[in-house]
Amino acid sequence: IIPLLNDYAEASIDAIYETGGDVLKLIGDGVLAIFAGGDMSAARQAALRAEHRFRLNIARLNARRTGEGRPVTSAYVGLHVGEVFYGNIGSEDRLDFTVVGPAVNEVSRIASMCRSVDRELLASSEFCEGLDPEGRRYLVSTGRYALRGIGRAQDLFTLDPEIAASRPATKAYENYLADELSHP
Repeated sequence: IIPLLNDYAEASIDAIYETGGDVLKLIGDGVLAIFAGGDMSAARQAALRAEHRFRLNIARLNARRTGEGRPVTSAYVGLHVGEVFYGNIGSEDRLDFTVVGPAVNEVSRIASMCRSVDRELLASSEFCEGLDPEGRRYLVSTGRYALRGIGRAQDLFTLDPEIAASRPATKAYENYLADELSHP
């Protein structure tokens, strides 16, 4: 299981670093990352680019592992915006670099909803609202959900299924992501 986890962590971490994000924490088979900066709209766009690159990395990884007769898997991504606190927490004998705050709990709950709504990506309404109008047009609502431990229900969004179903829609989305790379 460790080689499998390492392969998928590498696919995720590479996508995050390539798009300007920072990995804050590895949690079992999960990765917690941030995309920060003065322009939060650009940070959201970078997170979408990372998710897209992650999907490409996963497709290549799954093809390689299948060819080697090794197991493959899928992955879920939750996107959210909020304040977090991070640093070394623990005692003199055992310190752990960790991340805490309501936003951490909320993005974890959002990601865990992916399986229930049969989507690989879910984003909070706060994430979507901060995108530019072009970016928002690529996301569609999956409905309103009460998330465990979160005091309010919220709309969750996913990539428009048309992006995967139509080559012109796929190309338009990829152009949007590429355009954002050239205009940080």
